[in-house]
Amino acid sequence: MIKTDVVIIGAGPTGLFCAHQLGVIGLKCEIIDNLDKAGGQCIELYPDKPIYDIPAIPECTGEELTKNLLKQIKPFNFKIHVSQRVEKVSKEGINWKLTTSSKIEFLSPNIVIAGGVGSFEPRKFSVKECEKFENNSIFYSIKDKSIFNGKIVSIFGGGDSALDWAIELSKNSKVILVHRRDEFRGASSSVDKVKQLKKENKIELFTMYQLSKVSGDNNLESMEIKHDDGTTKSFKTDYLLGFFGLIMQLGPILDWGLNFDKKTIKVNTENFETNQKGIFAIGDICLYPGKLKLILSGFHEGALAARGCFKYARPDEKLRFEFTTTSKAIRERLGK
Repeated sequence: MIKTDVVIIGAGPTGLFCAHQLGVIGLKCEIIDNLDKAGGQCIELYPDKPIYDIPAIPECTGEELTKNLLKQIKPFNFKIHVSQRVEKVSKEGINWKLTTSSKIEFLSPNIVIAGGVGSFEPRKFSVKECEKFENNSIFYSIKDKSIFNGKIVSIFGGGDSALDWAIELSKNSKVILVHRRDEFRGASSSVDKVKQLKKENKIELFTMYQLSKVSGDNNLESMEIKHDDGTTKSFKTDYLLGFFGLIMQLGPILDWGLNFDKKTIKVNTENFETNQKGIFAIGDICLYPGKLKLILSGFHEGALAARGCFKYARPDEKLRFEFTTTSKAIRERLGK
């Protein structure tokens, strides 16, 4: 069993910055995430997409933001446990006992839930044969866009992700964009760009079509799409990309006795504690008057939640506020 001051559930930007703030005040933590890497939705959904609302950083990608946050907490040597989720939580005296899907047990007086809006997975193609090609020729997110260079890439969807990737991949690939409706849900500037690229024969665009068939042996070779009027078209393709949004699953967290409001947890605004003592919620999953679902807001929530954890982790000590620029403990950690 791993004993620590705080267990953070969720290794997205909010959870990582909360870990930094815990380190700043001298607390130890362990971080758990159901994805196979740190970064949360930033790294899973838009690693290459620009983010413009991080203070003092005019522009960065989800991947760059994640790398910088990991660099920021590196001096504290916190461990991140990936590819597992917390299955059970129970009270043991003044501590919480957590058991993950990998059967690892943690004991801590504090839990910080920074899991976005729960575990998430992509909505997938309804064609059964697609399962055969998943993570080989069919993907629902992009981690390495270079694999599509010089290939035929068929993209399905009508939102920002589908439009943005169609525009981006058309620079080095043949792109076929398919949407089941005639109208797109993405930004109007992106829609205009796609239509311009269609005129320039850099993108093939088909609306009111849906995937009806895929074919191939070990790798995808062709697909068939079906129009609302019943007519079909067949194309050679090397890859299929589906961007239909996400299915959010809260999972076992619903059984922890927390004060849920639909898919969010009500918290106070002093330290973002829930109705259960020692359990805090930050990021998209928490709810309070005036809540904004911004990374910036999550950073603020994480800083205050970290200080809320101190009273349970160090009940006999008083937390003394220090600026990081003058903190001796921080300078020692950084070797300065």
